[in-house]
Amino acid sequence: MSEPRSAPTVLQMVLGRRLLQLRQAAGLSAQDVGKRLRQSHTTITRMERAEVTLKWLTVKALLEMYGVGEDEAAEFLELTDQANVSGWWQGYRDVLPNWFGVHVSLESGATQVRSYEPHVVPGLLQTPEYARCVLSLGLPRVTTDVVERQIALRRERQALLTRVQPEPPHFWAVVDETVLRRPVGPPDVMRGQVEHLLAVAHLPSVTFQVAPFRAGLHPGGFGPFSVFRFEIPELPDVVGIDSLSRATYSEDPAEVALYREALDQMSTYALSRKDTLRLLDVIRKELDP
Repeated sequence: MSEPRSAPTVLQMVLGRRLLQLRQAAGLSAQDVGKRLRQSHTTITRMERAEVTLKWLTVKALLEMYGVGEDEAAEFLELTDQANVSGWWQGYRDVLPNWFGVHVSLESGATQVRSYEPHVVPGLLQTPEYARCVLSLGLPRVTTDVVERQIALRRERQALLTRVQPEPPHFWAVVDETVLRRPVGPPDVMRGQVEHLLAVAHLPSVTFQVAPFRAGLHPGGFGPFSVFRFEIPELPDVVGIDSLSRATYSEDPAEVALYREALDQMSTYALSRKDTLRLLDVIRKELDP
């Protein structure tokens, strides 16, 4: 039986899609394939949906059944070995729920992440002190040790914004002005967070915009979400929609397009980079002791 994973790597998602396409091109149902391999057809579909690891021998048998040429099969099997290498986030499975593991996996493999956040600074831009306050207020309540592990996870996620190889994704965040005005922890925590935003806003991999109060209600003002884009053509854009206890992910083109349109509109409502930096500087001065 194939091993379950807490969250698939992006490469595993891509290879799963390719297996699905190859099966369909061969005119075979999952039931047909399962009978020939003497395996449950659900094992086949779970591999295609990247819900389990890709077993090398099973993949080899599938490629032969689908009539894949020798060179292409060899390349596919080499990629299978790479795909099954655990993502770095697997080391945090003790504090990483599966639904958020998907977010981290998508984030790590994306070339662009566009995000809207109405309540708090996005996790990729949080200071440890700010993150500690946010995580300590979350539900259900967790111990101090768990909070510190979650902060360590958050810091590893943030490293992707300054990595050298591969190039960092372009992180484009729009936040409501409420995010900067609502106190989180004591004043020195907010001041440190605003100073950090002023610094990271200058990174070439970051676009940070604030939607001011005066802009009024905008199309995305109903909850946080992110849209992930990938270099690999087989993997479409994915939208992740957050709630209190979980997130849902969709590749449906119409739904993804709706959220992309909301982000496009919000970026026009939001302050320019120059005006965002000016607002951050004003708020920082307001927080000076």
